[in-house]
Amino acid sequence: MAGLVYFRKISEDADTVRYAFGPEPEDMARTLTVDKASRTSAVDDGRPDYLALKASRKINVLGTRSPDWPDRGMSAS
Repeated sequence: MAGLVYFRKISEDADTVRYAFGPEPEDMARTLTVDKASRTSAVDDGRPDYLALKASRKINVLGTRSPDWPDRGMSAS
């Protein structure tokens, strides 16, 4: 069974980027915040889990390939 997570950028400032994420494009009810300097992320609801980890990892990978943080994306495994 594949693990899927979708994400989209919802806000960005000088220090952080916030993303909505979830198991389907229509179901991205949770959010995470990425610290740009340390590239660490925290789930805003305080419930780190597999989906949050997958989203965070994919966002960071895409963020290292471009000078801009990704607007949206997905990860499948």
